[in-house]
Amino acid sequence: MLAVLLDPDQCRGSVLSSTIAELKSNTPDFIFVGGSHTLNSIDSLIDLLKEEIKTSVVLFPGNAAQFSSNAHAMLYLSLISGRNAEFLIGQHVGSAVAIKKSEIEVIPTGYLLIDGGKSTSVEYISNTRPIPRDKKEIALSTAVAGELLGMKLIYLEAGSGALKPVPTDMITCVKAGLSLPLVVGGEYL
Repeated sequence: MLAVLLDPDQCRGSVLSSTIAELKSNTPDFIFVGGSHTLNSIDSLIDLLKEEIKTSVVLFPGNAAQFSSNAHAMLYLSLISGRNAEFLIGQHVGSAVAIKKSEIEVIPTGYLLIDGGKSTSVEYISNTRPIPRDKKEIALSTAVAGELLGMKLIYLEAGSGALKPVPTDMITCVKAGLSLPLVVGGEYL
């Protein structure tokens, strides 16, 4: 399956127009909406995507302020590869009651940040260090811990603007050790 992640701050004006045209002709299975640091309205982007493209729009929130009940579902991201409590549970507390009242489909997701060769926005914003790219056993143990804690999905990525993608051998190792769906993020240029 294919999901496309759109950052509301990056997907505006002519970029938004060309992105919508491309998504209409090559519709992904899902469109994820969110980012590490979003300043623009997430609601208007979600509404436009739902109107223009016939696929599920799923929140990929970087913090509690990025919650929108307009989406079809949301990845309830917990940065389990980090040690910063703010992104393990703190941001969740700020939006939990509103999310529950909204009745949006919530998918508890263990988020693993993998070293991509340079510091990325998610690393900076979350104040967390990524898992070293040559430590597939640490990635596997972290993903399995997320599974045992009740996560329904594991998401691996190196972060926006990474120089290197998540290593293939790490993806293979993590997938082999999980009973959950695995999503691997990467950047399309």
